[in-house]
Amino acid sequence: MISYIGKRMLAVVPLVLFAVLATFLLMRMSPVDPAEAYFSASHLKVTDELLAEKRLEMGLDKPLLVQYFHTVVKMVQFDFGISYLSGEPVWQEIAQRLPATLQLALSSSIITVLVVILLGYFSAVYKNSWIDYLSRGLAYVGSSLPQFWLGYLLVFVFAIQLDWLPVEGKGTWQHLILPSATLSLALIAMYTRLFRESMLEQMNEAYVLYAKTRGIKHRSIMLRHVAKIAITPVITGLGMNIGRLLTGTIIVERVFSWPGLGRFFVESIFNRDLPVIQGYVFFAACLYLASSLIVDLVQMALDPRISLKGRTGS
Repeated sequence: MISYIGKRMLAVVPLVLFAVLATFLLMRMSPVDPAEAYFSASHLKVTDELLAEKRLEMGLDKPLLVQYFHTVVKMVQFDFGISYLSGEPVWQEIAQRLPATLQLALSSSIITVLVVILLGYFSAVYKNSWIDYLSRGLAYVGSSLPQFWLGYLLVFVFAIQLDWLPVEGKGTWQHLILPSATLSLALIAMYTRLFRESMLEQMNEAYVLYAKTRGIKHRSIMLRHVAKIAITPVITGLGMNIGRLLTGTIIVERVFSWPGLGRFFVESIFNRDLPVIQGYVFFAACLYLASSLIVDLVQMALDPRISLKGRTGS
């Protein structure tokens, strides 16, 4: 296990370096001069002398390869520079907004997992029953609704018409309900169908018939064997979506004025805050790769047929 984790960590390094390189090149290819972007975001008057001095301070006079090397060295040390807009270290800005995004991602993930397991399980066990049709109808509706439209719809119904929940912001647990529900519905629609199909596929496997011939109760077979293995593709998908939830909840955070990373990233793009953009991309790449590793480890724990030997390819 430790050897496998070590090999995966080593494989992560070139991927992160590639993500940093891609961001670095795109920023350098942009017509926006980083020195000009600094003065523009800081709302400072700029002269040719100040511009030349700032370019020299940023190392823009050096070759691109040297600039990239210095960028990688700083990022390894978690030094992403200073935000042009706030004047605070980028890592500190990300750390301030990460708890809000974590809270939103965790709550929506919990809602998704609970609903998917319940609906997917009963939809598969009671195939072509009313609960199966209800589950499939919900999946169809959830996958059809645009996320921003759903967010505004929930605000209109539950916050404006019924006045049950707050419209925007972060504070109490009530502020968490509408954005979490908005994020969850699309995931529920996707993974309920996946879990149902996976359950139906596993129910036709030979080990289920063998368990029945041994006299094991049907409920025990479904819960302890079929559902345990059928959930692995759902975990894979959810694991990949954890990275997206932590870094890509842009629409929901904008709709509900949630003070998280997604909203912060959009504001940084509009303000041409280049250090924040570069630091965010590095952070997002690390999150996606970490999510992939965690998903693999959870799958190994749930499904004994997945071996470390097969994963490592040795």
